[in-house]
Amino acid sequence: MKRLIIGLLVLVGLLVAADFGAAALAESAVSRQMREQIGLPDDPEVRINGFPFVTQALSGDYSSIDVSAPRLQVGALQDVEVTAQLRDVAAPLSEVLGSGPTTLRVGSADGTVRVGPDDIERLIGTVERMRIETVDAEALQQLVEDGADAALADLDPDRSARLVGTTPVLGVDREVAVIVALELEDGLVRVVPRDVRLGGDAEPLPDSVQEMVREMFTVEVDPGTLPLQVTPDELRAVDGVLEISGSATDLVLGAGATPTGAG
Repeated sequence: MKRLIIGLLVLVGLLVAADFGAAALAESAVSRQMREQIGLPDDPEVRINGFPFVTQALSGDYSSIDVSAPRLQVGALQDVEVTAQLRDVAAPLSEVLGSGPTTLRVGSADGTVRVGPDDIERLIGTVERMRIETVDAEALQQLVEDGADAALADLDPDRSARLVGTTPVLGVDREVAVIVALELEDGLVRVVPRDVRLGGDAEPLPDSVQEMVREMFTVEVDPGTLPLQVTPDELRAVDGVLEISGSATDLVLGAGATPTGAG
């Protein structure tokens, strides 16, 4: 009986190892296809979700596939992260594990581009130790109560952020905190300053200095196209970065294929 149990455990272990091995081969094939489809310099990281893989492969239907490509250079941006999640993916096993082109039919996809503080710092040029922070309605209201423009309370917190960095102010390096509105239009990110204060004590600056800092922090960013020609429809600050995202439906990916719909 003991030998039987040990034998079964070994068999299960071998099956699991074979399953993961097959998944790794499939992920490599999808990665090569996605590199060409998205136009990346290197193969992206691909993860086929769900276990066991073999049952998905035999049916040719995959619940979700994650694709990520960090540290990309896009125009003036040096460190962009691109991710995509594909859902309800159909791909014949012979194509996924074969050496030829792979065609993926995707029910829906989400694409995201993340721009970090280092890239924003480089675009501004005169700021160091940049941070991107989220804000909430309570923080905006508190600034108004502290003397900021009343219109600040009307900002959508989900489309706002606080940029904090060190820059020369009246000849002295000081940390400044700038509340900005985040605007997304035609795929371009616009960072529009709405309030400027010294960072450490939230002290407002003279109007002339505020205007100088506002101009400095006014930035237009081209993050490049989203994966799979997804239409960008959301811009927000999250986890210390600016995140541009969107979704699409009914895509056909592969050699000679183009997205067939967007949502």
